[in-house]
Amino acid sequence: MFKKILVLGCLALSGASFAADADFTLVNRTGYALNEVYISPTKMDKWGSDRLGRNQLVNGASRKFKFGDTKHCIQDIKVVFTDDASEVEWEGFNLCELDKITLKYNRKTGDVSAETE
Repeated sequence: MFKKILVLGCLALSGASFAADADFTLVNRTGYALNEVYISPTKMDKWGSDRLGRNQLVNGASRKFKFGDTKHCIQDIKVVFTDDASEVEWEGFNLCELDKITLKYNRKTGDVSAETE
């Protein structure tokens, strides 16, 4: 009986840690390479540090981002493009429910959009 309770307790704990995992994959379909990526709680004025570091995310590429701030699931994303250092923002992603975000941008019209899964 004790083994059964121990197994159930371990399963419950592993499920809790899995539920707190809000990692997601970001796909760049903007048409341009990204030099910087920032993630911040919605409507915050501070973006924190660049999540790409010294790397770039070229158009068509994807990258998995670690995200564990499940107290603030709704996040905005800001990118800085490599070619002209312009910035674009996408707002209101629930990272606790999404696995994949595909960013899209039309520089001529200024339209930003995203597909989520």
